[in-house]
Amino acid sequence: MTDSTADSTIRGDLYVSVDIEADGPIPGPYSMLAFGLAVAASFDGSTFSPRDPTAATFYRELRPISDDYDPEALRVAGLDRELLAREGGEPATAMREAAKWLGDQEAALRPVLVGYPVVFDWMFMHWYFVRFLGESPFGFSGALDMKTMYQQKITAVLDRAGRSDLPPEIASDRPHTHNALDDAIEQAEIFNRLYGWDGATE
Repeated sequence: MTDSTADSTIRGDLYVSVDIEADGPIPGPYSMLAFGLAVAASFDGSTFSPRDPTAATFYRELRPISDDYDPEALRVAGLDRELLAREGGEPATAMREAAKWLGDQEAALRPVLVGYPVVFDWMFMHWYFVRFLGESPFGFSGALDMKTMYQQKITAVLDRAGRSDLPPEIASDRPHTHNALDDAIEQAEIFNRLYGWDGATE
């Protein structure tokens, strides 16, 4: 295979901000109750193109998949678990619809999940896609962690790289509401500001 042939198989990135709300620390024993996705930007290898994060979004609330839950996690999520048990969407349907929505965005680009941090949200999203669809549209490694991006740019220990540590030029003006779609949009704004930030500090 020549270099030009190899290059022709490489797709640009479509960065999709994610936020999830769950009733416990891990998927399976506990449930993802809601998730939100917002297209943040694209990158073709040379040009970073930010998007309006409110323009392309996806949100679902889900039926719990087990009887177990952590009361503190449920309090943070702020969702009515009993109501979701009766009226929440079927996880298989929601993940199938999410995969279709992702495919409808820009099929020529590779979807990349981004979050602040991404590890918790990725864990639930990947588990739910694989459990209910058999595979994830993001593959097994299609994620960027914004917390790591920020930590590397300021060369600080991880404890100094929390969301509350972000300088005003990076932080979003939107409130962090713990509504999954609101917070996905907020994170998309942070991602777009952070991506090209030079990391300058006082």
